[in-house]
Amino acid sequence: MTDLDILDRIDAPRDLQPLSTDELDELCAQIRKTLLETVSHTGGHLASNLGVVELTVALHKVFRSPQDKIIFDVGHQVYTHKLLTGRRERFSTLRQEDGLSGFPRPNESEHDIFYSGHSGTSVSAAYGVVRGNQLNDNRSYTVAVVGDGSFTNGLVYEALNNAGRADCRLIVVLNDNEMSISRNVGSLARYLAVIRSKPEYVRFKAGTEAVLNHIPLIGKPLARLIMRWKTRLKNDLYGSNLFEDMGFRYMGPVDGHNLSQLINALETAKLVKKPVLLHVHTVKGKGCEYAEQHPALYHGISKFDVNSGEPLTSGTNFSEQFGKYLCGAALHDRTLCAVTAAMSLGTGLRGFEERYPRRFFDVGIAEEHAVTFASGLSKTGMRPVVALYSTFLQRAYDEILHDGALQDQKMVLAVDRAGFTGEDGETHQGIYDTAFLNSIPQIIVWASASYRELHEHLRRALYIDPGLVAVRYPRGSEPEFPADFEPSFDTFDLYGAEDAPIAVVSYGRVAAYAMQAAAGLPVRVLKLGRIKPIDPQAVDAVLGCEKIFFFEEGVRSGGIGESFALMLLERGFKGTYSLTAAPDCFVPQASVSAQLRRYGLDTQSIRQKITGQEDHHAG
Repeated sequence: MTDLDILDRIDAPRDLQPLSTDELDELCAQIRKTLLETVSHTGGHLASNLGVVELTVALHKVFRSPQDKIIFDVGHQVYTHKLLTGRRERFSTLRQEDGLSGFPRPNESEHDIFYSGHSGTSVSAAYGVVRGNQLNDNRSYTVAVVGDGSFTNGLVYEALNNAGRADCRLIVVLNDNEMSISRNVGSLARYLAVIRSKPEYVRFKAGTEAVLNHIPLIGKPLARLIMRWKTRLKNDLYGSNLFEDMGFRYMGPVDGHNLSQLINALETAKLVKKPVLLHVHTVKGKGCEYAEQHPALYHGISKFDVNSGEPLTSGTNFSEQFGKYLCGAALHDRTLCAVTAAMSLGTGLRGFEERYPRRFFDVGIAEEHAVTFASGLSKTGMRPVVALYSTFLQRAYDEILHDGALQDQKMVLAVDRAGFTGEDGETHQGIYDTAFLNSIPQIIVWASASYRELHEHLRRALYIDPGLVAVRYPRGSEPEFPADFEPSFDTFDLYGAEDAPIAVVSYGRVAAYAMQAAAGLPVRVLKLGRIKPIDPQAVDAVLGCEKIFFFEEGVRSGGIGESFALMLLERGFKGTYSLTAAPDCFVPQASVSAQLRRYGLDTQSIRQKITGQEDHHAG
């Protein structure tokens, strides 16, 4: 017998069926131990996964995956799901190159229904599956597991509004681990919540209604009277319920760490002949003292000491430097506001939130709203800075175009995690913002490659440039530039041999690798600081070269390299032009350094490319 003897016997969800409640409780303890040990070595989403252990076990105990579909919103809380669905032996490869993804991935397992890494999508996807099953006469169940944070995303309500009108086998599990949606109404209401979640209650209720409906003359009116009385009593006890107004049968709240209550509630939900919303209350970081005390800190974390919880890496990064600059600027500028979408810690704004709470706005997981809200702030004379990860900025494209650029309001987009982002994989890469921002009229885009440059670009964006300005910067720490490089912090810089026949053009941190690669070679390096609009003088600076190599940590199609090439052609460029960028693909998980190497953007690959000795890179 090993310390994990029960978990070691779970190769598929069906292996849960013979286990007793005591054995399931022990399984949960073993899962938590595995989560802590693994994530301390791989990094990842810890607190959210510790909070859904019992819920995930109960889901796989009650439903028959993959026939029944379990769709996780965001997907960062699927580690227990992976352990229970045949991936236990590979779990140590979590988030590693060629290893298990930290998110659902259908090509990894038939139990993963959708790729997911962004919030708010599960109910829409689940309802689509439900309706498709009905068309195919498939009577299986579909479950969407949604965290309370995702309920700040408007897409959830669009889906609930649409699905609530249908008679279908859809169950939405609201995992409430932070905010209270239903008000605390005392012990009687809590007792009734448990009673209403028992299968016996639903069977008794359905049987009573059937009997009453068959009594001549008085049966149906009496049934309607009882239903009205029950509804009024329930509303008096619970208050109004948005979900039932939308057409869902509301159940809960249920203790999300009590397996018996969870299993009862899920079995009951299967008996209801309409969409069900099951409200489950969990504790984020459950079972780990430091994760429970600081759930935001341990939401997504790098490698850490499993005993103390202390991170194994230290030092500043671009996000912290962004927050530091904004705090300093806000001291002298009372119009400066910071807006983020449930990412105050990740974007470096925790200090701003503490020092300037009236000018800090966390709008929840609602990037579209964040941008339009900031436009409204700007209309009143405030100076808003919207801090979002590049991958989440994608969700606000329409608002950036329509409510940002078109309105010609003063607003700054701080685009964090621009470029490759590493182990979170396909859903989190920040390689698309250059292309979609490049398509927006009148926007100005700066690409910061160092902390000093970030500060200067933010200053220009806030106080010199007109209208909508984006400042993008990578994940992690600044790269090392050559000691003799003196940045101007202007629209572009030149480095190396001025009359060299070969030019290397880049921006962001890859420009530093290009300078390192050019050491000792007859090459001039053009580093772009402002990538939209490209300064025509920057193009003129390399127009006479015989060969130009453009290296871009972004997508090739529609990116800055293509815009630069067009400007060269329009000016009569006669030489050869090469563009190295992310190809037409989704970038899989690996370390950032491995991703740069894979796509030919690290120092060695750049040097090999410009000297004609490059390897053939994947992708």
